Amino acid sequence: MNNNWIKKLIKNKKAKIGIIIISIFIFIAIIGPFLFPNPNEYVDNPLLEPSLKHIFGTTKQGQDVLAQTIAGARPTLFIGILSGILVVFVGLSIGSIAAYYGGKTDNFLSLLINIFLLMPGLPLMVIIAAVLPPGPYSILSVLVFTGWAWNARVLRSQVLTLRQRDYVHASIINGEADFKIIINDIWPQMMSLITSSFIGATIYTIGAQVGLEFLGLGDVNKVTWGNNLYWATNDLALLTGSWWTYVPTGLCIAFVSFGLTLINYGIDEISNPRLLSERLVKERYPYKFNRNGSTPVIRTEHNE
Repeated sequence: MNNNWIKKLIKNKKAKIGIIIISIFIFIAIIGPFLFPNPNEYVDNPLLEPSLKHIFGTTKQGQDVLAQTIAGARPTLFIGILSGILVVFVGLSIGSIAAYYGGKTDNFLSLLINIFLLMPGLPLMVIIAAVLPPGPYSILSVLVFTGWAWNARVLRSQVLTLRQRDYVHASIINGEADFKIIINDIWPQMMSLITSSFIGATIYTIGAQVGLEFLGLGDVNKVTWGNNLYWATNDLALLTGSWWTYVPTGLCIAFVSFGLTLINYGIDEISNPRLLSERLVKERYPYKFNRNGSTPVIRTEHNE
């Protein structure tokens, strides 16, 4: 990934907004434990509505909702981002090996990928998470085990294309090791797709992590966004009208997903030739072009 690609990404409006949103949440995740070292402590009467004293109100256990929302950012984002990295790494490695070697290796690994893609994701995650001891690393294992196959299929297709390039054949003729060819010659040409896959995987892993914890399959004594929603549901927040116990956490999850999605759109715009050409045309010409695939023409009148 060269500096020019990064500069284009930063200049993209959608990506810039997304980067700002994610940077804010990462900053919150870093300073959260220093601001609220013990978010589970009793601070006031239960179920107090938002006020100047408690901006997001209190839970049924008398805990500060703002403290729990901020403290829950670090473990949620850490597991989500780490899971995204591992999901893409496993998918990239298996997809690259399948596409590069082909033959029986490709047939076997493609069959394995298809098997995992056909498995129902949510029931499989719930079953595995229920068997493993509750904790963040059990959630991490479940997310990686169930989430790598889609990335493997997408990245395998790109490696199949790059495998036929002349510079790859030249490296093979020169006697370069296979893993060096894959890492040095093929992967650098896929960095925009790899980055996009990582962002998509991170959105998936954060959502899946929150979902598993919401079902009570995580360590419910830890403060995370998923556990915040679990306790809000367990305390019958919907029935009692205690909206402040779950809305802040829900909004944080939505904003993080929104920020990552904007970055993904930005990557697509600077990497997809069609979207890039459309943007350049719109910048140069003030009138609108049709998006139905037809070529716009200028109609002129001829006097005879």
